[in-house]
Amino acid sequence: MYRLIVLVVLLSALGLSVGSGRFAQQQDTSHEPSIHRHDAPVVAGQWDGSPEGKAYSERNHQLAGVLVLVIGLSELYGGVSRTKPAWSRILLPFALLSAGGFLMIWSDHDAWPIGSRTFTQTFFGDDFETVQHKLYAILFLGVGMIELLWRTDRVMHGAWSVPLPALALIAGLMLFFHSHGAHPSAHQIAIHHAVMGTTALLAGVCKITAGAKRQEGRSPWALAWAALVFLIGIELLVYKE
Repeated sequence: MYRLIVLVVLLSALGLSVGSGRFAQQQDTSHEPSIHRHDAPVVAGQWDGSPEGKAYSERNHQLAGVLVLVIGLSELYGGVSRTKPAWSRILLPFALLSAGGFLMIWSDHDAWPIGSRTFTQTFFGDDFETVQHKLYAILFLGVGMIELLWRTDRVMHGAWSVPLPALALIAGLMLFFHSHGAHPSAHQIAIHHAVMGTTALLAGVCKITAGAKRQEGRSPWALAWAALVFLIGIELLVYKE
């Protein structure tokens, strides 16, 4: 029975991914305004949509994808293995902390601490895309630290298990409002974000259900959570602008 539940959840998410990808491709080749098309002209001096900007963004997404795959694999391993070696317990917090640290430094080429914008301009400016990137970094760092303490038995109360599925839900919702502004592929990017956001929401619900039913480990909901996280990693790896 649990295999059927996991399979249904995975097929639903995968079907959404494939269907949305085809829809995005059709939209890119239709007669829409040029701002939504791959062949739209890039304004001189504009970073978003330039070859350098696309390469930078895609590389960031792919690196994040590798780290999310590590999270998914560690959770899948914990769900199918009867014994969990000590090293496997820190894979998820390590990946979260690594993703948070990377985003905090390299999320945007012109933002603090590597770009020309100051700390105040980066975190409190009017560039909502950059602010969201830094919020993701803070969330990953915070939840990564909590998971490290939780998985090494530094904190014991069950409430400390809540931030991880909450992160999936919050991050998933934020993706629906994550805009790349005047990017020539803005429509396709929005579709990518909607797919990843939906997958993250499904993952968070599965994780919460597993915890509520006290069925962590080898439960169908915990396995569905792990499989959906792994799917998000794949979606990040194939992200293109």
